[in-house]
Amino acid sequence: MLDVVALGELLIDFTCVSADAGGYPTMAAHPGGAPANFLAAVTKFGGKTALLGKVGADTFGRLLTGTLEKAGIETRGIVASSDVFTTLAFVTLDEHGDREFAFSRKPGADTQLRWEEIDPAMLAESRVFHFGSLSCTDEPARTATQKAAAYARAHGRLVTYDPNYRAPLWKTEQEAREQILWGLSQADIVKISDEETQFLWDCSPEEGAERVLALGAKLVMVTLGPKGCLLKNKQADFSCGCPKVHPIDTTGAGDIFGGSAVSRFLELGKAPEALTRDDLAYMARYAAAAASLSTEASGAIPSIPKKEAVLQKMQEAYCVQADAHR
Repeated sequence: MLDVVALGELLIDFTCVSADAGGYPTMAAHPGGAPANFLAAVTKFGGKTALLGKVGADTFGRLLTGTLEKAGIETRGIVASSDVFTTLAFVTLDEHGDREFAFSRKPGADTQLRWEEIDPAMLAESRVFHFGSLSCTDEPARTATQKAAAYARAHGRLVTYDPNYRAPLWKTEQEAREQILWGLSQADIVKISDEETQFLWDCSPEEGAERVLALGAKLVMVTLGPKGCLLKNKQADFSCGCPKVHPIDTTGAGDIFGGSAVSRFLELGKAPEALTRDDLAYMARYAAAAASLSTEASGAIPSIPKKEAVLQKMQEAYCVQADAHR
């Protein structure tokens, strides 16, 4: 049985390496896509995973599929199409050092996944179904995502969700809010950023966590950038900062946080609503350490640290044994 099946984008992230005198960047290509990054972290830390998605029948599509196979992610649910190109994302920095995103996705292969191309047995075979909002920006992937979520819920599978809001990919902010709120209403576990709680409700991360729980989630994990994270269910909460690192590329860090946290959730073997404060502390510290370490290397999937490095960073940063909660 699979631990996690995810549905969504598998794409190439182009990140800036340098720029010439005129400001034109030299860019490096890395495998990416939030659900793929998420699964790579779950797999790295012991889970069995698979991705449902679509790529082009092109060089990038073949490279991406091969990367997932090397990472141990099952790829039989990935469709290669000769009608569309693999989606490309370009990550640059503005004058303030903040990331800006641009996409070659009109359409991109990931938006063209149809429900008829999905094997429902893969959803039924998995403990967890994971998805994000970017598979809901366009049809037919939106309908495919909605049907997959409904199928997973009907078969009693746990659903996890990460909005991963990217403004350039939505026609309007209203449409984005509507689709993200729908996704939140489907989920048992939600990973969301402080920027996304601000976008949705113009509120603090703490209030945002309460709002997510009110929509039906049993556990919410709010990432706070370099300030750390907040994990909360209806009986307990825990916050921690991030370990000190020397970041060079933050691409995919939030996805790696989510996948790392869910990997520890699966290890604990409890219902999300039954997690104690000690359980939340273990998940938060592990995920924060893994995500922080990932920023010290380029790319998302290639930067996921080994478990031993994560445990060592936990001990250094939080002065606790990694398994002290158990």
